[in-house]
Amino acid sequence: MKLVALFFGATADAVGEREVEIEVQADASAGDAVDAVVGRFPALRGQSLLFAVNQEYVGRETPVADGDELAIFTAVSGG
Repeated sequence: MKLVALFFGATADAVGEREVEIEVQADASAGDAVDAVVGRFPALRGQSLLFAVNQEYVGRETPVADGDELAIFTAVSGG
């Protein structure tokens, strides 16, 4: 199935894109989808990534469905 991965902030800079389509297995979880994205864009390895599916923060075990949006970004800290 296909998902749309959206990148924000440092992840967009690392990937060089704001949005890409990714393909994952039918029984994939959010964690599987993130792993697929990191596999495609090695510049994301080693970063502390946060993610959301369809604009809601979810855990790695959350199932995803065809057409879902997977937003990937890094934690922002201020000071």
